[in-house]
Amino acid sequence: MKTLLFVLLIWMSHYVIAQDTVKIACVGNSITEGPGRNHKNSYPLQMQKLLGSAYQVKNFGVSGRTLLKKGDFPYWNEPQFDQVKEFHPDVLVIKLGTNDSKPQNWRYKEDFQEDYIELVETYKQHMPKDGRIYICLPVPVFQDEWGISESILVQEMRPILEIVSEKTGAQIIDLHKPLEDRADLFPDGVHPSEDGAAIMAKVIAESIRKDQ
Repeated sequence: MKTLLFVLLIWMSHYVIAQDTVKIACVGNSITEGPGRNHKNSYPLQMQKLLGSAYQVKNFGVSGRTLLKKGDFPYWNEPQFDQVKEFHPDVLVIKLGTNDSKPQNWRYKEDFQEDYIELVETYKQHMPKDGRIYICLPVPVFQDEWGISESILVQEMRPILEIVSEKTGAQIIDLHKPLEDRADLFPDGVHPSEDGAAIMAKVIAESIRKDQ
């Protein structure tokens, strides 16, 4: 009887711990995915180390993907889009938009706000009522490459993201400002190095902790 009670208590303790773990889903492109989804350089893995075992951070980034449904490689079409829903996160961090600034994608800029709102509202349906969603202002682009444009990100996309935040209740995390003077952390002008991703992880983790 004592053995059975002991086993039951152990099981219950594991259940409580599991229930208390805050699940964080990181949605994004290559800047989220990192050099490899499970590579130590990715910001989600670095953020996991910062936040500790009370949190479960999962990387759902997919390189080259757009938020725009009419973009060349929409995030909507990827397995990760549905995997996020199945994960039922408590916290959702979205960092999409960099690839949307390419000419072949930004030609559909009139759809950007509507598509972003739909993405947020879709994920809300698979989160707890008190779940939190963060919209990241993209990191700076120090050298326009592959059609990616800093001017579009700052002058055109940022105001739209602020409107999306107001309409959905999602909070803004500014990843541009903390890195705007750190060109040295962007080897190709677009993708942050391990140290750049570390700054991203720190900024996002601080926002999540602050709102906990």
